Amino acid sequence: MDSFTPIPATIGGLLIGLSAAILWLGNGRIAGISGIFGQLLPPAQSVVWRLVFLVALVAGTFLAAYLLPQLGTRPGSLVAAPAWFAGGTTIWVAISGVLTGFGTKIGNGCTSGHGVCGLARLSTRSFVAVGVFFVVAIITVTLTGIV
Repeated sequence: MDSFTPIPATIGGLLIGLSAAILWLGNGRIAGISGIFGQLLPPAQSVVWRLVFLVALVAGTFLAAYLLPQLGTRPGSLVAAPAWFAGGTTIWVAISGVLTGFGTKIGNGCTSGHGVCGLARLSTRSFVAVGVFFVVAIITVTLTGIV
């Protein structure tokens, strides 16, 4: 870790929690991104709110990155393939995305669903899932050297 930034991290965490609470209280839905995205294809009955949520999620990230660059790194410079990977960053990101999607499918949720919403609801399944996320993250960082 290059620098410790508690203020932006706290603000980001509060905004994530606020958005999850607004979706839950306003729409009765859990803000699990993999579940929201996964129900787009094949289309569920409630596609509109899912599209609005996902577009706002991506747009808000880019807007914050470009309007408030002091909050963190520009999106294009966040990821680089490790030196030992010969396929390039684009292939590295694509493989990472497929593995993440597969993991969220077999784990019945992702870090936003289990880590933010599930833990807040004191779900036992989410406590186990988040523990597994942490262990796998530690192993991944140890093996790849990417922090």
